[in-house]
Amino acid sequence: MTPNAQIVGVVEYREGDGANIRIPPGPCEVVLTALDATISWQVGDWRGSTAIPLSDFRRFVARKALRMVDAPMAEAGIPHSTPLKESS
Repeated sequence: MTPNAQIVGVVEYREGDGANIRIPPGPCEVVLTALDATISWQVGDWRGSTAIPLSDFRRFVARKALRMVDAPMAEAGIPHSTPLKESS
């Protein structure tokens, strides 16, 4: 994993119809596709990954709970000051 983002606030996802699951604060990798954003993180030896809708991703960035630290991605609807890595 090559971190290109930092979780600094409440960032959650949901598996199926279950309760929200919080991603722990710290470095993470974000990869955007046309349909979603995949967030990957690691805590010790444990690794996690989830795909979330782009609308949720944009909300986390707008609320400054998720801070991007890579190249800009304006076409994804992310402000130029909020960089992002994109997959092909």
